[in-house]
Amino acid sequence: MKSAVLLYNPQSGRGKIDFRVEEICTVFRAYGYDIRPQQIDFAANPFDGNETLSLMVVAGGDGTLNFALNAMKRKGLDIPFGVIPAGTANDFAGALGMSRHPLEAARQIAQGVEERVDCGCVNGLYFVNVFSFGIFTTTSQRTPDGIKHRIGKLAYIIEGVKEVSSMHAVPLEIEADGERFDLRSLMVLIFNGETAGGFRLARRASIKDGLLDCILLEKRDPLRSALAMGQYLLGGNPKIVRHLRARQIEIRSTVNEPTDVDGQPGAEFPLHITCQAGGLRMICPPSEE
Repeated sequence: MKSAVLLYNPQSGRGKIDFRVEEICTVFRAYGYDIRPQQIDFAANPFDGNETLSLMVVAGGDGTLNFALNAMKRKGLDIPFGVIPAGTANDFAGALGMSRHPLEAARQIAQGVEERVDCGCVNGLYFVNVFSFGIFTTTSQRTPDGIKHRIGKLAYIIEGVKEVSSMHAVPLEIEADGERFDLRSLMVLIFNGETAGGFRLARRASIKDGLLDCILLEKRDPLRSALAMGQYLLGGNPKIVRHLRARQIEIRSTVNEPTDVDGQPGAEFPLHITCQAGGLRMICPPSEE
């Protein structure tokens, strides 16, 4: 019998996953899994004692999956993941094509197919969806959980608008796959996935192409920068938003700007960022879905 753990975060999203744990486990048992629920403890490694699992099912948002991924990598394991979207935006789960309904997502995993997908790594810290710094970087961290639970991704917009008034440029030296350039940037987003906060920003990104998509907002006067950001969000291509794709990115700065990985505090400068092609085993929905 296949062994599995359901690692769930009762604080994710609107906190509803806590009431669906047994139902989710029932779905997996019907498909032949010996599954055990385990509430997440961010002070412990969830793979301690679970080194020979057939499957780790994560019920939470991108931050919960990020925690589990880094915990697994620290132990040198390579166990397949399934993800049940239970956060606010669930960006990486969306890139996989997972249903937003917990029981349907459980069925997708239980009868799904294993695929090798990419993940990112910055200074030894892994990320599934996006690494960022500059304006909006700490939006997810600063947005109160209560607001996120009540109004969803609109909460990110409200908190992000507050940051525009205090936006400042970060002087950068960038090398992307051998191409070097300098830039004074207000925002840097490096995507493995496709969306951030539910907004599609990395329009050509794929979690299976072995590349990271990097979006940089160049510093101009506040009005022009804000308009360019809005134009890009609406599908435009303003000149001061630079887009590149690379396997490896080096970023140096005279400012040790705070960074973010999947909504959690990130790495310090200088930054060595790589795409770990096929570095993550994920159970994806069957092709007919």
